[in-house]
Amino acid sequence: MIPDCRSVTPLVALFLASAALPSSGSRAIAHDAASGWSYPLACCSGFDCRQVSAARVAETPDGYVIASTGEVVGYADGRIRTSPDGEFHWCSVAGADDGDTICLFVPPKLF
Repeated sequence: MIPDCRSVTPLVALFLASAALPSSGSRAIAHDAASGWSYPLACCSGFDCRQVSAARVAETPDGYVIASTGEVVGYADGRIRTSPDGEFHWCSVAGADDGDTICLFVPPKLF
């Protein structure tokens, strides 16, 4: 039995909509910082990054220390990026306050 067009149309629409969705193996689209620049895909899968206050990132002789985790990200570490808006932005695994650092955006040095 061949279904009539009225019953096929919603099925076709559902198929086309699901085909347009990314597969579980594809990378998610990065999101934007509040000031408008986009976090790079290497750092963010849509929810990992956010702006943090300077009080949450301390500069020590060994590198930047993330206050909530105690993690030290050395100055030569490839996860450190220059912040386009001059603010600190921290990307952590799953966006968790206790997650490991994926990327740390730091204000440029003025000296």
